[in-house]
Amino acid sequence: MPTIRPAAVAGMFYPDNPGVLAQTLAELLAHPSAVLARPPKALIVPHAGYVYSGAIAASAYAQLAALRGRIRRVVLLGPTHRVWVRGLALPEAERFATPLGEVPLDREGMQRLADLPQVSRSAAAHQMEHSLEVQLPFLQQVLGDFQLLPLAVGEATPAEVAEALELVWGGDETLIVISSDLSHFLPDAAARKVDGDTVNAILALDSHLNHEQACGATPINGLLLAARKHGLHPVALDVRNSSDTAGDPERVVGYAAFAFTAEADPDQPDAEKGSTLLTLARAEIASRLGQEAASPAHAGWLAELGASFVTLTCKGELRGCIGTLEAHRPLGLDVRENAVAAAFRDPRFMPLSRAEFDEIRVEVSLLSPTEALVVASEEHALASLRPGVDGVVFEYRHFRSTFLPQVWEQLPGPAEFMAQLRRKAGLPMDFWAEGVRLSRYTVSKWKESRE
Repeated sequence: MPTIRPAAVAGMFYPDNPGVLAQTLAELLAHPSAVLARPPKALIVPHAGYVYSGAIAASAYAQLAALRGRIRRVVLLGPTHRVWVRGLALPEAERFATPLGEVPLDREGMQRLADLPQVSRSAAAHQMEHSLEVQLPFLQQVLGDFQLLPLAVGEATPAEVAEALELVWGGDETLIVISSDLSHFLPDAAARKVDGDTVNAILALDSHLNHEQACGATPINGLLLAARKHGLHPVALDVRNSSDTAGDPERVVGYAAFAFTAEADPDQPDAEKGSTLLTLARAEIASRLGQEAASPAHAGWLAELGASFVTLTCKGELRGCIGTLEAHRPLGLDVRENAVAAAFRDPRFMPLSRAEFDEIRVEVSLLSPTEALVVASEEHALASLRPGVDGVVFEYRHFRSTFLPQVWEQLPGPAEFMAQLRRKAGLPMDFWAEGVRLSRYTVSKWKESRE
């Protein structure tokens, strides 16, 4: 008779009633702030109670919606909280149970890992470990049937974790999930600073995190080593802490969700999409100048609602940039209108001339839906920003401005970035008031590679 590891924290970290749990998960997963263009190979997700970190975890699990039936195995790693382990521990059980049912374990993969010297078996390490268990209902909800390969990670090196991951890396049928919270029990402003640095390190694939930065630093570091080897690209999906959800701002826990995807392949649709949009933007500018230019291929997705920015540069200098923050018209129309506006109606520049047409380079950015940032102070706002990731909208009464994420390349510090954003809005660079509203978004972007 197969041995089952029963749910240990149902009713504490998440609902123990199956109907309530399924409804809770459905609500958390219903409105992702962004949807990736490429499916993730790996995720980093938090593991607190759902009332605290469920929404952040859901931003990652929502990326799996189209992969139901395709992902057949999940390799799940989380830190041990109650039992000391040297290396990585496999369970003794053959199934893990939650209120939503039982999940069979990948016995073949577990046997392959058991041959590694850093891997042992320990029922005790898994018996009460919540870092793994809280992920299972999300996985059951989005994937349906799959096999689980759970590893409780204790005292190990990043290389030891990466070696284990390599043995079970698999192909598109295998998803890697790392369970970890970020900083613990700092005041809100300090936590946002520490967590911001941690997020930047993960985005840079820096495999030197410590356990003050993330309780799951060891499995994260191992994943980052593996991500470098496999050419994965990390994306920050959501970064918050318990004061944003249900906690005391004087003593918070940080949470973040990341997805790791393969770098864009020039032969894949994402590159084709970019080529179509760039051709469309250039052709529209050309038509207004009476010039001939290549026509874009017809694509049905151009009729879908979308928000874009079109940026023009000439010899490395900005020559125009106009865009739309909220999707309200077909993407094809949005790109054409913004291309014309960037060329001829940007108030900072004279209208583009025929003589300049062949000199300009076109860049098109597609924007995700904006996400409101709830900030209590300017310090809180600066700590909430994700350099290199966030496009930011600043609003105060009738004053409004935005910077695309690309602007971080010229203004890498949050304080300088915010100062120039306020200046762009027509306000003093040090302005702050209670009525300030901030929101952020991410972009997918493509730029012409013209000589």
